[in-house]
Amino acid sequence: MSKKVLITGIASFTGPYIAQELFLHGYEVVGLSQLPFEIACASCIEGNLLDATALNKIIDTFKPNFVIHLAAITFVPHGDVAEMYMTNIVGTRNLLSALSRQTSPPEKVLLASSANVYGNAIEGALDEKTAFSPANDYATSKVAMELMAKTWSKHLPISVTRPFNYTGVGQADKFLIPKLVTHFQQNKPKIELGNIDVIRDFSDVRFVSAAYQLLIEHALPGEAYNICSGSGCTLASIIDELNDIAGYKIDVAVNPDFVRENEVKELVGDNKKLLELCPSLEAMPIRDTLRWMFEKSESP
Repeated sequence: MSKKVLITGIASFTGPYIAQELFLHGYEVVGLSQLPFEIACASCIEGNLLDATALNKIIDTFKPNFVIHLAAITFVPHGDVAEMYMTNIVGTRNLLSALSRQTSPPEKVLLASSANVYGNAIEGALDEKTAFSPANDYATSKVAMELMAKTWSKHLPISVTRPFNYTGVGQADKFLIPKLVTHFQQNKPKIELGNIDVIRDFSDVRFVSAAYQLLIEHALPGEAYNICSGSGCTLASIIDELNDIAGYKIDVAVNPDFVRENEVKELVGDNKKLLELCPSLEAMPIRDTLRWMFEKSESP
């Protein structure tokens, strides 16, 4: 059986980890990136999802058996809202259109959505049946992407992933946990943050990558799957763990400019559906992830 996988957005934080996981399981990996990118375990093609003509040629040439669509603008406070909607919705539509043109469509197409689609309307663990309630433009763009993708369900075997927060070595410092880790690595005495009492379900990027590899094999068309640890913790508790790992206590100052008005207060996922499908998956303790990040500086 041919095992050719196309990963869009391979130059993202997550892309290299998923590529490596797939490579170790015998897959041939080709990555699509908007900028030139090199990775030892995959071939990389430069391309833009908004260029439909060029995208059609890439798909016609590679003819993937599987697709993992990661390419998106994922930073919630991204300044260009129009670019976010174009990339996350129109870019995805262009990809699905190109895939549907193939004489032999892919065996599986995984679209990366986000747990942000659930918003902040319901407390407790959120499962895949939780109603959409997006609280920002990023989440709204992902809801629209999911709804748009349903129009292609007769042509393509599409499954959706909804990752909750995850982190690891190589994530940009504009995201909170890498920012925290960098401050501790540099032994800085003080850090300015927003609301440290928000509750998040944090996973390790290596756990997320393992989930994608298993979902490529087992995900059912038309289904959505939360990718999460199933437990939440406050940002204050993350800081306490880093205080212990680094061996000193950092001074935390709450900066009102960092407190987002539409902040999702609690986001914890129910991972039962994922674990029933992929029982070998095992979440990593957040302390192990933080120590890995604190002690290392290079991603795959």
